[in-house]
Amino acid sequence: MTHLRCTAIAGRKIRFALVGCGRIAANHLEALSRHAERAELVAVCDNNPQALAAAVAKTGAPGFASLTDLLAASNADCVVLTTPSGLHPAQAIEVARSGRHVMTEKPMATRWQDGLDMVRACDEAGVHLFVVKQNRRNRTLQLLKRALQAHRFGRLYSVAVNVFWTRPQDYYDSAAWRGTWEFDGGALMNQASHYVDLLDWLIGPVESVSAYTATLARRIEVEDSAVVALKWRNGALGTVNVSMLTYPKNLEGSITVLGEKGTVRIGGLAVNEIQHWEFDAPHAMDSELDAANYATTSVYGFGHPLYYDNVLKTLAGEAAPETDGREGLKSLELLIAMYLSARDGRRVNLPLSY
Repeated sequence: MTHLRCTAIAGRKIRFALVGCGRIAANHLEALSRHAERAELVAVCDNNPQALAAAVAKTGAPGFASLTDLLAASNADCVVLTTPSGLHPAQAIEVARSGRHVMTEKPMATRWQDGLDMVRACDEAGVHLFVVKQNRRNRTLQLLKRALQAHRFGRLYSVAVNVFWTRPQDYYDSAAWRGTWEFDGGALMNQASHYVDLLDWLIGPVESVSAYTATLARRIEVEDSAVVALKWRNGALGTVNVSMLTYPKNLEGSITVLGEKGTVRIGGLAVNEIQHWEFDAPHAMDSELDAANYATTSVYGFGHPLYYDNVLKTLAGEAAPETDGREGLKSLELLIAMYLSARDGRRVNLPLSY
């Protein structure tokens, strides 16, 4: 882990610019408004005039049609990239070379080498690279993480991750970049990205993966369905099962962990309900189960404000980044391994070559 010696920002609000004013941007604007005493939005950017005009009207921030123009005219400390995934690498490198910190939505890139290049560029510029993994902040998953850290499961045996959602054809047709290899990635890389992130973050380093992908119903370049078998270095076995074809609406985002001394299933629409929690011995954390569950109408959850809290503390010199570029590379590496396996019909061992 590289800890940058960045100059802490103190005595004023931390300034953010938002690049990309589409679907996920609203979550970032909401998070920034929740931290208005510490953060301010000083610029917005989109190459779509209608989207840009709407963002300017909503936020009152100056609008820019290109990232280059924004960097030339804005005094932002950190630039947030909520653009199509395939654009993140070039944009992150341009931001880093301008001396600004970078926050990028998931996935950080769609190609392995691009992810490595992003981390290297931010290291060389001496700026932070933050990769948004807001689901890690879900109370349900935080409780599971603590149970794992306390070794309550004993030896881990089996892990199952299911993402049974729906994305109709008109979702992919809503923008030319959706459903493409270059800019988007498929059901694994885009929609299930946060669930793939749980595999390493919760369970540990993965030894190997074997995957099948298919495009069964949508007119897109990428997959709408996938199944993956995994083996972890700690010996546990697991599966990831993903479909964007669930009838008639989003059904489930879940993780089930089976161990020597415990069984846990966190399900609901987006890992928001602890549906089973059983261990051989009681623990004080068991009293927190009811408080951890929450209702959600969105697969995004409520983690963005909590994610921003860590970013703000990091930039103020009060904390270390919880999800930096190197942490982001772990889930990108798993995703790339899955795609290589599905493409070549073989088991792929990790780590990939660096």
